Amino acid sequence: MPSCDFPGWRSRMEYVCLGCGARHSIDELLYTCPSCGGVFLLEDLDFDHLADHRSGDDWRTLFDTRASTRCRSLRGIFRFYELMAPVLEEDDIIYLGEGNTPVVDASPALERSVGQRFAYKNDGQNPSASFKDRGMACAFSYLRALVRKHGWDEVLTICASTGDTSAAAALYASYVGSPIKSAVILPHGKVTPQQLSQPLGSGATVLEIPGVFDDCMKVVEHLAENYRVALLNSKNSWRILGQESYAFEVAQWYGWDMAGKCVFVPIGNAGNITAVMSGFLKMHRLGIIDALPRVFGVQSHHADPVYRYYSVEDPRQRHYEPVTVQPSVAQAAMIGNPVSFPRVRHLAERFEALGGPGAFQVVQVTEQAIMDSMIRANRHGHIACTQGGECLAGLLRAKELGLVDKDETAVLDATAHSLKFSGFQDMYFTNGFPPAYGVTPDATLGNAPSLVLHDEDKVALAEKYTVEAAQRIAAKLGLAGK
Repeated sequence: MPSCDFPGWRSRMEYVCLGCGARHSIDELLYTCPSCGGVFLLEDLDFDHLADHRSGDDWRTLFDTRASTRCRSLRGIFRFYELMAPVLEEDDIIYLGEGNTPVVDASPALERSVGQRFAYKNDGQNPSASFKDRGMACAFSYLRALVRKHGWDEVLTICASTGDTSAAAALYASYVGSPIKSAVILPHGKVTPQQLSQPLGSGATVLEIPGVFDDCMKVVEHLAENYRVALLNSKNSWRILGQESYAFEVAQWYGWDMAGKCVFVPIGNAGNITAVMSGFLKMHRLGIIDALPRVFGVQSHHADPVYRYYSVEDPRQRHYEPVTVQPSVAQAAMIGNPVSFPRVRHLAERFEALGGPGAFQVVQVTEQAIMDSMIRANRHGHIACTQGGECLAGLLRAKELGLVDKDETAVLDATAHSLKFSGFQDMYFTNGFPPAYGVTPDATLGNAPSLVLHDEDKVALAEKYTVEAAQRIAAKLGLAGK
């Protein structure tokens, strides 16, 4: 086995407040600015020296070579080490198999029906079955570095979650082990059974409180401000860094050619779309990509504060206000006051300055469109979650509004595995959605009939599938004999 050639490059990094511009050392756990309460981005003070270190072509070659490495520390998101957190030592880095998720072209029939060339990036094929593992791999690697540096003997990690964040946080905490312990706070009754089982299975302390995600977030923010805990929501800037790997992988998959590409990302707490824009901007800055893709954020009409902000055409007239959310099938996006909105606004300005008008846009979709799109995609061989359905609904809406050129290739973010949201699929097929969702099955997508075997059938089945039982089942299925 070849030896691991871990990078020797190290940078200096600082927290930079997007509110007041204050700078702070990364030697402590910080989530918001002590001076003004603003959110941070992490800045690599030596980033421009990377251009002197290698040309864009050299960086592309290096990252392509690392794609086949057997070196554990470079197998996942840290294949792009120099672009993310080049302050970590190799022993700090955690790898559980995150990253390198597949980009799967839309099936021919689905592409024809949509009328657009597009693909899903299946981030549900990460270890805990969502994109959140990208951020956790970086956040926990940084946390492990702090533990080593300060000699901490106990660290409690905590997060608010609608499911995916808690699953990822608990998984990585259980892998690292002592001195790290995990607690998660969930909105009671707002998390699917599949998602609830994940942090429980990883041994986290799970606390459910009344309300929605925004209420949970207020609790963990108070804890982070007043107690020694490690907050793992997207206020954690190290999580944003790890999630930038999504953009790096998309660019690498398309041969580092992002011209004529548009990327659709659901907006929940706005951390992922922040990371995606930041990642593309970094690559453009180093000449790794020559053109920026266009980025579309997607929000449900049940939780759409970012859409409302950008729906005002004149930037001088825009005013951001949180919204009260309504029930949404896209649970990870059911957030009325995204903590990363200031990051989105900051990066969108840079994105449009380089990419021109339309480089960043936000579209709004209905709950009905989200579920119809999820079922439509999965009926064509995909494994899209409700957020993946939201992205397909966003593409369809963007086409309807004339925002997407017919020659562009769209990349849709399926943030989690479809099995996490199988309950919504069941409700769709049985027309079981509560009225608040406003979703009814689309008959043109078909249904999922199930066979009901009566007592006499069960007796026959209990006799080890006798000929009689097989005949009864064949009759129910309408099978003709050979």
